Amino acid sequence: MNILKLKQMLQQFLMEDIGECDVTSDTIFDQGEQGTLTFIAKEGGIFSGGDVIKTGFALLDEQIEVFLYVQDGEVFEEGKQLAKMTGDMASLLKGERVVLNLVQRMSGIATQAHKAAVILAGTKTRACDTRKTTPGLRMLEKYAVRSGGAFNHRNGLYDAVMIKDNHISFAGSITKAVQTVKSKLGHTTKVEVETESPQQVLEAVEAGADIIMFDNRSPEEIKQLIQLVPAHTITEASGGIHLDNLASYRETGVDYISLGSLTHSVRALDISAKVKEQEGILK
Repeated sequence: MNILKLKQMLQQFLMEDIGECDVTSDTIFDQGEQGTLTFIAKEGGIFSGGDVIKTGFALLDEQIEVFLYVQDGEVFEEGKQLAKMTGDMASLLKGERVVLNLVQRMSGIATQAHKAAVILAGTKTRACDTRKTTPGLRMLEKYAVRSGGAFNHRNGLYDAVMIKDNHISFAGSITKAVQTVKSKLGHTTKVEVETESPQQVLEAVEAGADIIMFDNRSPEEIKQLIQLVPAHTITEASGGIHLDNLASYRETGVDYISLGSLTHSVRALDISAKVKEQEGILK
């Protein structure tokens, strides 16, 4: 997690929510009035977002004390206290919704990623994410995938080459597309080619692709296509694969299976926030 980038993100998110001030909290509470905010799980899952909690509240008030009862990647059950923050009551409430929203989403992603990793356990195949992330939240969502025990695909358009059908059509062929990028890029940038047929797989192998993706292929098709790929070339399956049918791809032999569903349609976990003053509990 890039903490400097996280601070910038959280500053933007908090400014969007708070604006000039928190009219409600700044009116109700006297300056310096102390309290405690606790995050409590209303369902079980995998936790992700510890740095979000610590960094988010520190931006509002460095005097806020944060205690995490679980660490990123750990399993928690319904009713578990996940984190406790103690400090200025108004500052706690100013950060509550932004921080909680992010932790709920990140923990939801981590939980899905964990399920995918469990399904593929015992095989060579690793589950990974895609670029189908929420704009502005990619760093957090990809971190959450790692928290759950799955892996990251490329971070963006900038750190790996992926030659898709439109690139191939424009270039004229897989061979021309691969040759063009390899002639212009350094040796540390890997080249992946999306394929849909035995002919395309063979052409990608001959062209020297580092990674060959089997796009929208059934498990039976992948078992046949993978025999055309040399052992040193990384293989990936993608397209139409989700948690409900992931098990059917366990024995295909691919190195990676990428699932857009880990991030693009995940449900945020249900986590509540309870605030306590010295004199009682605020609902």
